[in-house]
Amino acid sequence: MLSLSNLRKSYTIGKNSIEVLKGIDLLIEEGDYVSIMGSSGSGKSTLLNIMGILDDYTIGEYHLDGVLIKNLTQKQAAIYRNQFIGFVFQSFNLLPFKTAAENVALPLYYQKVPRKERHARAVDYLDKVGLKDWANHHPSEMSGGQKQRVAIARALISEPKIILADEPTGALDTQTSYDVMDLFQSFNDEGKTLLLVTHEEDIAAKTKRTIRLRDGLIISQ
Repeated sequence: MLSLSNLRKSYTIGKNSIEVLKGIDLLIEEGDYVSIMGSSGSGKSTLLNIMGILDDYTIGEYHLDGVLIKNLTQKQAAIYRNQFIGFVFQSFNLLPFKTAAENVALPLYYQKVPRKERHARAVDYLDKVGLKDWANHHPSEMSGGQKQRVAIARALISEPKIILADEPTGALDTQTSYDVMDLFQSFNDEGKTLLLVTHEEDIAAKTKRTIRLRDGLIISQ
């Protein structure tokens, strides 16, 4: 499903080159449920961005569903993201002037799905995360947990093969975090592949496998 071989990433700052990832070898199988942990600066967010085709890498290989992901145009990268990947972020990234249903339906808008069908599917996915009755509410009327559920529904609506979540429980209280993780587990039970970055040991413990990074290298998995 997702394979990285000797993957390295460097940034140039002035005359200096800083290597953030120093040779990552990683295999994520279909249906896997993986957490990535590491201290600030360990490279976990950079790794997630590369896997999400939001950033390119310097050296090595990254294959997604058997396709080499390298030097894509913006249009090509958008096509692959839309086809394979759903994103969930700590800050939810919901549009405040749109309702829950309109936020969830956004990926279908870019796929040119007709408006009536977009809305019907959005309501269906809100129902999956227990928020059907909140379809016409705006983010300002919702709790943090509800907003994260809307974000999860939005990530799922295009039926991606992989869900990438960056600190999805970081802004939530403990019980709400566990509720969100239960939701992730239910989607993994259905065969979805999930990969999340977290700094919380109790959250990582709810995944099938934990990958630990230090100074740009995997130290355990």
